Amino acid sequence: MPESGPTRTQGHIPTVDAAPTPALALASGVAARRAGLLVTLVLGGLTALPPLSMDMYLPALPEVTGALHAPAATIQLTLTACLAGMAFGQLVVGPMSDKWGRRRPLLVGMVMYVVATAACALATGAEMLIAFRLLQGLAGAAGIVIARAVVRDLYDGIEMARFFSTLMLISGVAPIVGPLIGAQILRVTDWRGVFHVLTVIGVLLTLVVAKWLHETLPRERRHGGGVVEALHTMRGLLTDRVFTGYVLSGGLAFAALFAYISASPFVVQEIYGASPQTFSLLFGLNSIGLVAVGQINGKLLVGRVSLDKALGFGLVTIALAALALLLMTTGVFGEVGLAPVAAGLFVLMSAMGLAMPNTNAQALMRAPHAAGSASALLGTSSFLVGAIASPLVGIAGEATAVPMAVVQLVCALGAVACFLGLCRPWRAPATPITQSTRIAQS
Repeated sequence: MPESGPTRTQGHIPTVDAAPTPALALASGVAARRAGLLVTLVLGGLTALPPLSMDMYLPALPEVTGALHAPAATIQLTLTACLAGMAFGQLVVGPMSDKWGRRRPLLVGMVMYVVATAACALATGAEMLIAFRLLQGLAGAAGIVIARAVVRDLYDGIEMARFFSTLMLISGVAPIVGPLIGAQILRVTDWRGVFHVLTVIGVLLTLVVAKWLHETLPRERRHGGGVVEALHTMRGLLTDRVFTGYVLSGGLAFAALFAYISASPFVVQEIYGASPQTFSLLFGLNSIGLVAVGQINGKLLVGRVSLDKALGFGLVTIALAALALLLMTTGVFGEVGLAPVAAGLFVLMSAMGLAMPNTNAQALMRAPHAAGSASALLGTSSFLVGAIASPLVGIAGEATAVPMAVVQLVCALGAVACFLGLCRPWRAPATPITQSTRIAQS
């Protein structure tokens, strides 16, 4: 029989020869929005898992110190090991995703994460826990680096900056609910229960990725080289002054953030005598500030204010908050209680909502040909500097918050210096790195 209209079917998928009808256009728009929301939720889950792995564990740090009969500085190395694993793991997974696509390395990393997290719950000593946390970080790196690379595959320019702010809204839930969940787990079980819950979350997210996250890097855009090719790509990226400036600025800002994450359980609970539940509430409030400012950045500032201006304001605010914390903790303002210190930490955390999405967007826009490698360098710098900063905050013991404030101020000033000295935002934007310039440099 002849077709009665312009639409024919192949299987169950309609194909249209003529212009789409309003009904088909509306259905197509709804499907696109649903697909976009699904990708957003999956990528948000991947970026939320690492902070969730950190933050659910934070209220248990004092308990782990007693249970494993280890000093606080040693137990803080469990955070350092996880961060170091995430840093170096991204250097491997990022180039792998440029060569083999995003999906396969991600699934392998997620399975390894589940195994490593389950092993953390079985650790019988501090050294064993540190080793398993290192493995957990190495595996968890896949979700971080590939999520950013997928965003670069799908978006560009202002849309990419907006999407990163949206991801911050989703992933920002993890720091809010993580300590709260961890504190409630500690009410009914010990610190090992935190890792049991994380294992279940890892299994569920792995199943979601396997079912709903499709490949975003076509074969024709993949790199065929091996380790040497990956190293050449990274060298080409790092020889770009502007790209390196954004990487270092973002990494140092993240180190200031992680100095807070690493030290705050001891500062709030041991120095100021707060309960794990009070610490969790304060940590959640600070995370709400970060998420709120990130949404202001994505919904109001992007497209109206240059990304560099928003980034610069965020970095300067972080530095001023760190300076105020140093003055308070050294006694310049006399004996201060928990409220002023918590206010300073709130401002510092909130300003991260301007620094983090804009450094990611600006750096990735410089490297459209190698999103995986660029994402790996971004993540590695952040987590490596954070891993170095983590043990420094406890170098003077558990009775003072001065080392935390010193580390935060040094990192914040370093971030401002790198932004001004290398990115030079007052100049016209430089041409992004291209495949041809990378080949010429190599």
